[in-house]
Amino acid sequence: MKILMVLTSHDKLGNTGNKTGFWLEEFAAPYYVLRDAGAEITLASPKGGQPPLDPKSAEPDAQTEATKRFDADSAAQAQLAQTVKLSEVSADDFDAVFYPGGHGPMWDLHDDADSLALLNAFAKADKPIGAVCHAPAALVNAKGKDGEALVGAKRVTGFSNSEEDGVGLSDVVPFLLEDALKEKGGVYSKGEDWGEYVLVDGLLVTGQNPASSEKTARELLTLLKVLPGV
Repeated sequence: MKILMVLTSHDKLGNTGNKTGFWLEEFAAPYYVLRDAGAEITLASPKGGQPPLDPKSAEPDAQTEATKRFDADSAAQAQLAQTVKLSEVSADDFDAVFYPGGHGPMWDLHDDADSLALLNAFAKADKPIGAVCHAPAALVNAKGKDGEALVGAKRVTGFSNSEEDGVGLSDVVPFLLEDALKEKGGVYSKGEDWGEYVLVDGLLVTGQNPASSEKTARELLTLLKVLPGV
């Protein structure tokens, strides 16, 4: 079982002068869910190398068992420091793809040509696609196997407008993810702010926020277990 995890390479939080990137919990929890299930994981990003970490996700109140495990895992840290370039990976080599969130994907993965081509290839090959929190931004412009919007008519979730308001960034992000998913025909719904909420529609798995990261990965695993030859 081979799984590709795609992280952001974007580190600027709009024009605020602050840093962003990927959210540690949304990487660490899925990483260990998948690795503990025996998956061989490849990490990739648009630019390759060390992806930027959102500094807020390293603060004490954002830590979980998964992030603590990662902080003590030198092998995982070394792997993260050497992500491969998205342009150098092929969907043919993997059984599924997973996108961790953080605000970074709103700027680069939203319209990254290599990422969009990969998603289209995964969709055409009927391979599971997972994304959590802000990472469904990568799905907004992606095409499904029929050439139509990947999220079109699909039950999807992602970081909600009310959660974006809650962190005070509604006027900073380039677009509101909830609105963008709806505009592409996604049947968007959400749970309580900051609570676990995950949707599965066919081979597409989306999670709303950091609290949803582990379950999103578990649902991806469930899909892989029923696929032939995986």
